[in-house]
Amino acid sequence: MPDRPAAIPQETLLHIAERRHWEAARTAGVSYAMSTLGRTLAEEGFIHCSSGLSQVEGVLGRFYTAVDRSDLLLLTIDVSRLDAEVRYEPADGQLFPHIYGPIPLTAVIDVRPVPETR
Repeated sequence: MPDRPAAIPQETLLHIAERRHWEAARTAGVSYAMSTLGRTLAEEGFIHCSSGLSQVEGVLGRFYTAVDRSDLLLLTIDVSRLDAEVRYEPADGQLFPHIYGPIPLTAVIDVRPVPETR
C-alpha cells in the first residue's frame, strides 16, 4: 500500500454548520455537536471539517446543493481550544480534518456566511 501524504496540522479548521444547530448550541451555551448535514456527532462519530476554502467549496458543491445558503454558516475553529482529537483522514482523494468530540463554543473564533459556489 503506498504511503499517504501526512497532513500538516493546522491552527484553524473550517466547518459548514446549519444555522439552526449552531444558534441552538450558542443560545443554550453548550458545545456544538453536529457532524454534517442532518447528522450528529453521536451518529457519525466525528465532526466533518475542511482545511481551507477550496475544500469547503467542494463539499458545498457536492453535498449542500439543495440547501439554501442562508441556512448555512461557516465556523472557524481554533484547534488549540479543542478538547478532542483531530485526525486527517482520506476522502475523495484528499485528507479532511475530523474532530473526534464536540466543539466548545470558545473554540469557534469566527462565524460567517458560507461562500457562494453556485
